[in-house]
Amino acid sequence: MSEEKEQKKLEKEEQKRKQREERERLKAERKERKERERREKEQALDEMQELPDIEADQNSEELKCEPIFQPSKVEEGVVIPYECEEEPQEQPPILEEPLTILEEEAQEEDREGWFSRLRNGLSKSRMNFVAPLSRAMASRRFDDAFWEEVEEILVGADVGVDMTMILVERVKARMAREKVKEPEQLLALFRGVLAEALDTGAQYLRFATQGPSVFMVVGVNGTGKTTTIAKLGHLLQRDEKTVIFAAGDTFRAAGVEQLETWGERVGLHTVKHRQGADAAAVIHDAVESANARGIDVVIADTAGRLHTKTNLMEELKKIRRIAERGAQVTETLLVIDATTGQNGVIQASRFKEAVDVTGVVLTKLDGTAKGGIVVAIVHDLGIPIKFIGVGEGLDDLYPFDPEEFAAALFS
Repeated sequence: MSEEKEQKKLEKEEQKRKQREERERLKAERKERKERERREKEQALDEMQELPDIEADQNSEELKCEPIFQPSKVEEGVVIPYECEEEPQEQPPILEEPLTILEEEAQEEDREGWFSRLRNGLSKSRMNFVAPLSRAMASRRFDDAFWEEVEEILVGADVGVDMTMILVERVKARMAREKVKEPEQLLALFRGVLAEALDTGAQYLRFATQGPSVFMVVGVNGTGKTTTIAKLGHLLQRDEKTVIFAAGDTFRAAGVEQLETWGERVGLHTVKHRQGADAAAVIHDAVESANARGIDVVIADTAGRLHTKTNLMEELKKIRRIAERGAQVTETLLVIDATTGQNGVIQASRFKEAVDVTGVVLTKLDGTAKGGIVVAIVHDLGIPIKFIGVGEGLDDLYPFDPEEFAAALFS
């Protein structure tokens, strides 16, 4: 009997040892992944800073006309590669529509679950922003010292100096007009003013009325571009749209494989070429495939940095030109890591100048105490926030709703 007990004890200890080793292994892998993402992000940001100003690039030599893939047109014996086509095709109008996420009952249940995740994800920002705001209001003395404290809180939350002054002035004006005197009323007023400031009226996705829509996804490495593409594809699938991925980040090691793995996970086909191939050729093939198969949306991954001397922004322009030979690029979505704070605003500014960003996907909001970056992006750059992410799960990305965001932040 004692031998059996001893055997069971040894087995239990062995099991505990294996579990401990597995936890340590997973912990080391997560640490290594985070460190790799941090290095990639820093490297990409350094390259962004080194890029020449967009104005300076306007006088530079245009990209050479190169046959980047097999030509397919022959006119009077002359072969014309796609990249050399100059005449743009007339594009049909673009339709702006919200994602309905299937039936109304399922949508309501999904919304409730999402609001709970959003509220939990914004806990750090709430502690850094709303909590000190509530404490400042508790004195009920809304004098100059109080408003100076409010300004410090807003700036500390990465709202930005200019937008801080605007928000404070709007709150003061409404406070006087509505004769607000209680802290609870003032907090509700702040919430309303914030929601109004975030509402650009352009949060919905835009789709082509004819043929496939192309969503270009851009941003520096480490911001979560690939996982965002997977989540967006999953979301569109739930909205009963057909989707394929285009693995256009051919410069990053394992970038193609990573997107393909996510595609298999969500049940979507990925158009790919070998690593180092011309990204524009990949996008072209994906658009051709979408046209042939009647696909609704092509989500195109792009490089966050290049290993060559090619200007990143010029490369993105080239990809867009190629894509528009066979479809409409209705969205250029910039993925920004919320934890980068004001660096995210700098990234958005550079990309906006080069590739006409139509919307921002703000990821990792659950990892930052400075959720005010949402306000800074909308105000400083006039770019609507179209999606926000507060986790790593497939369902942790959702269309941005200004009132919902403000409610979750202040709840």
